[in-house]
Amino acid sequence: APPLPPRPSFMPQSPEYMMVLSSPAAAPAAPQTPPPPSSKPPLPASKDKGPLPGNPNIVLISLGKLLSEEREVPSPGKPIMCSECGSVLDSEGKNVAYKYMETVKVCYFCQSDDLTRPSRCPVSVQKDDLFLLNPGQQPQSTADSLLLFCIDASGSMSITSKVSDPGQNIHRTRLEFVQEAVLQCVRKLSDQRPEVRVGLITFNFQVTVYECNNFQLHHLSGAELNDKHFLMGAAAGLPVPLPLSQTKDYLERHISGLSANGETALGPAALVAVSMASRLPGSKVIICTDGKANAKLGNLEDEDNDARALLSSTIFYQNLGEFAATQGVTVSVLSIEGTDCRLDELGRLADRTGGKVVIASPNQLHSEFEEIIENRTVATHCAVTLLVPKSLRLKGEKEVGHKGTREVGNVNTDTEVTLQFGAHEHTEAIKMQISHVALQLQVRYRRNGRALLRVFTADREVTDDSSAALSSLSLAIVQLNSLQASAALAVRGRFLDARKEGAEQQRLIERAIEQNQRAEDQQMYQDWV
Repeated sequence: APPLPPRPSFMPQSPEYMMVLSSPAAAPAAPQTPPPPSSKPPLPASKDKGPLPGNPNIVLISLGKLLSEEREVPSPGKPIMCSECGSVLDSEGKNVAYKYMETVKVCYFCQSDDLTRPSRCPVSVQKDDLFLLNPGQQPQSTADSLLLFCIDASGSMSITSKVSDPGQNIHRTRLEFVQEAVLQCVRKLSDQRPEVRVGLITFNFQVTVYECNNFQLHHLSGAELNDKHFLMGAAAGLPVPLPLSQTKDYLERHISGLSANGETALGPAALVAVSMASRLPGSKVIICTDGKANAKLGNLEDEDNDARALLSSTIFYQNLGEFAATQGVTVSVLSIEGTDCRLDELGRLADRTGGKVVIASPNQLHSEFEEIIENRTVATHCAVTLLVPKSLRLKGEKEVGHKGTREVGNVNTDTEVTLQFGAHEHTEAIKMQISHVALQLQVRYRRNGRALLRVFTADREVTDDSSAALSSLSLAIVQLNSLQASAALAVRGRFLDARKEGAEQQRLIERAIEQNQRAEDQQMYQDWV
């Protein structure tokens, strides 16, 4: 799945789990909760049926907030589902919308896409169901996850930077900055979350795993670093660290004693770290480095001289990201400002797993470490599916049609996803004679070892009035979607399409600002552009 950019800093947090924007002709409308009356401009007396630029039909799903909820006991077992489209049916084997339509013999979402037929969607559909798909599975404790610090201890980490202290200037190495930041994290975690399992891996000319169980060092070096199967096997044989309450002193001693020398075996270290963390879904790996990986496996130093070596390394990090995501492991990369660190491949590794890529000044490392640690993983193996009537289609998702799926993977507290939908091209010119449509959102995920399915079915009003659509447009959601959609296209190499997507949505925003004349929208737009 393509990387998802974070919410812009100027964008206010939305209280909604799912919001659907108003629309032009042929698409569903209206926010789930209307904005305050004071912020809504008066609508024109006559309808404006002219076309709109861009696409206002966007669903925002605040997954982090949604999946953090402590819900009532879910219904055990799989729900009854339509054999054609996979929509969730009610306990009587009927679609939520179907049960209101006795004469209809097919699932609501499988009905004909004839837009000229009368409304067949009940206006009262609003359901939120939760299903436990593996009722026999014992829940996993939140303590049964791992935090692994993977620290660069290569020769370049001995380079010094000047630090201003009151009355004097002193020089400290990059490694000393990292040591201080990690020590502060370990001490704070020991005070606040002593049950958490913390591990330590360092890499230079070799990879060293500090076994926080039997308090031994495990070294991997030489030809071992070129054999990914050996490395994964070695990681699988290492014991899971004990809780921090039992390992704090051991970790502090070894973190304080680190020294910098040798090459940068980042690729092998990342593979060992992810392999160790994969045994406990919901685990985090934080890689802290200042330079390019130059061991054979995952080499990022020879990209200028050896295109084949770069391609091999790109595939290595791509496969590692896929493996980590499927195992519920989040990988974040912390690089030191002003260093020659190639972040393209490492960034894709982080993006695929729901992690972060941060370039920080040496004295900001501690706060960046803390932010990554505190952004906890609330769910893993997450996939989002949106179903719309056959008269509509999803844009840019797998199984393009009236059903689309987004593979999200790991979900953190701030994870948000946006999806676009609209009318089929051959139906856009047909005048709609329906007033409402139903949407169904399915969220599959794992939490504490349990496989869950949450299903929202909601009714939305349809409008062919462009002015009405613009009056309830949320600029923040359109901007977030524009960033995510453009990034998804750019990652696939479709740069012209990415630019076109951004330009169209920008014109839509400008049209809304021109009509609504809201000062807060104008300020938000200026901050965005």
